[in-house]
Amino acid sequence: MIVADTNIITYLLLPTQYSESVDAAYKLDADWAAPLLWKSEFRNVLALYLRKGIINLEKALLLQEAAESILAQNEYDISSSQVLALINDSHCSSYDCEFIALAHHLNTPLVTQDKKILKEFPSTAMTVDDFLSRYPSRP
Repeated sequence: MIVADTNIITYLLLPTQYSESVDAAYKLDADWAAPLLWKSEFRNVLALYLRKGIINLEKALLLQEAAESILAQNEYDISSSQVLALINDSHCSSYDCEFIALAHHLNTPLVTQDKKILKEFPSTAMTVDDFLSRYPSRP
């Protein structure tokens, strides 16, 4: 299991420079978790794509459904005290700290490409490429 931040979920479903690596990570370990907040963040990504005319409403609905099926049964409500403690000890947003708190709670890595999170929480967060190199033989 990994905690996947919203960008990683996005890279799996929409073509980006990271999509190939994220797809490989998903094939390696499809057991992804995220805090409940991921849905709103993902909807915000879809809103941007809709407004720029990159996708239409039908495609946005299909992408939302696909994302929700990936995270089904692995969405978590995060304790405010855990999030606030992480905020107090870092320069990350409360949103980012929710993902870190969940990774701590589940004792699993947070996979992200967010440089600030990677810098602030190097023992918890890793890039997709780091995940692929550390866990090449995971079932």
